[in-house]
Amino acid sequence: MAKTLVGIVTSDARDKTITVTVTTRQTHPIYGKQYTVSRKYTAHDENNEAHIGDKVHIVETRPVSKTKSFKLKLIEEKSKGSVELKDEVEA
Repeated sequence: MAKTLVGIVTSDARDKTITVTVTTRQTHPIYGKQYTVSRKYTAHDENNEAHIGDKVHIVETRPVSKTKSFKLKLIEEKSKGSVELKDEVEA
């Protein structure tokens, strides 16, 4: 069974490639405290559909390149867009 992960796209600068950050919560085996672990995966995006901030599902596949072993399955939620602040106008 292929591994499926859910994460946020952090980079879409390369052609047909996205970088997805997957965050999980783990419990320390001795102390019992929970902590977050973030891992970055590069995934194959054939049609350049995903953009920064999108929540995506990626699925494990045969190696596409040296670093890519995942491909984009679906885009669960599109990003709402980034907020850009206007430069103050000197009066």
